[in-house]
Amino acid sequence: MTRSPVWHPFTQHGLEEPIPEIARAKGAELWTSDGTRFLDVISSWWVTTHGHCHPRIAAAIAEQAGTLDQIIFAGFTHGPAEAVARDLVAMLPRPLDHVFFSDSGSTAVEVALKMALGFWANRGEARSRIAVMAGSYHGDTVGGMSVGARGVFNRPYSPLLFDVATIPFPGAGAAQETLDALEALCRSPASLAALIVEPLILGAGGMLIYDPATLAAMREICARYGVLFIADEVMTGWGRTGTLTACEQAGVVPDLMCLSKGITGGAVPLAVTMATPAIFDSHWSTDKAKMFFHSSSYTANSIACAAAAANLAIWREEPVLERIAALAEEQAKRLAVLADLPGVHGARQIGTITALEIGDAAGAYLSDLGPRLSAVFRERGVLLRPLGNTVYVMPPYCVSREQLDEIYDAIRAGLALIE
Repeated sequence: MTRSPVWHPFTQHGLEEPIPEIARAKGAELWTSDGTRFLDVISSWWVTTHGHCHPRIAAAIAEQAGTLDQIIFAGFTHGPAEAVARDLVAMLPRPLDHVFFSDSGSTAVEVALKMALGFWANRGEARSRIAVMAGSYHGDTVGGMSVGARGVFNRPYSPLLFDVATIPFPGAGAAQETLDALEALCRSPASLAALIVEPLILGAGGMLIYDPATLAAMREICARYGVLFIADEVMTGWGRTGTLTACEQAGVVPDLMCLSKGITGGAVPLAVTMATPAIFDSHWSTDKAKMFFHSSSYTANSIACAAAAANLAIWREEPVLERIAALAEEQAKRLAVLADLPGVHGARQIGTITALEIGDAAGAYLSDLGPRLSAVFRERGVLLRPLGNTVYVMPPYCVSREQLDEIYDAIRAGLALIE
């Protein structure tokens, strides 16, 4: 068989694991070129919310593609971007009043970090230190890697990464330690510029969950010391944790919020960094040297913005949160059945996300159990992508009860590997 020239992300090609060719998708289902059907249990890397090829979003993309495809966004604008920005400001809490477009979650984080540093530089204050939470993941650009956990994800690239301050993850019984560490950093003479967090749940860090009260307390400490608070809602936004954003559950409004993945329903790439007037105004000047120096060629691409506008209309006009609540309830029933089985550890849930460890109680990203679990799931027609021995379920909101049964039956089948 001829080897493909494609180099796939997060794939060790030396293991020669099968790479199915997906030909079409609908709802929660995928079909390969040879007709094999898979259930998309992880929303195609956490992006697909309402289901694949949603007709309203697909129609918006098609219509926009025939009208305006791409225009430089420096010094120009267009209707879909203006509509998305207005809708986002209306949906999200004040004072997140300014919308900067980019094209991925990693880039949205990069933008937030640059905005935070620009805020202090333009005010003439020497604040440049960033604080992060242990175990975090914020993307694969240099800034995103710098504020993520150091380890297997980024070890070869360590010469590129800037130094950060780290606070402990607020696991069970450890919240006060986290808050004390944050307050100590805020009091330090080397004043913090910003704290960046994944609100309520770490994604690639193992689907570890912490409580809204701790998130609120971290925000309060930052506000008290004038430290900017960045919420990376790239994975947690668009209903994954049960509310539109995870910050909502803690009553928290950050200074900067990063959104991507589900912003277009998962159909095409788009991201935004939401900012308060204080951040925007720090870059407002007659001095061009104080402008915000960031862009990409495809900033606010009109086709992507049209998809986002259609997604936001779905959120306004359809009972999305009710669907999410129903899905969370159905997941909880099935997770409870697995939770007490031998070999299952740490069964947990927040909103539509469930997770557990198989075998070892402590999740290990490079566990050799992961590829073997993936093979079992693939044989049963279920697209699950374990984080080592941590198995998580994050399906699109259209998934049916019968499909959920297939998903959790596949996880139960994976337990045979440790018997």
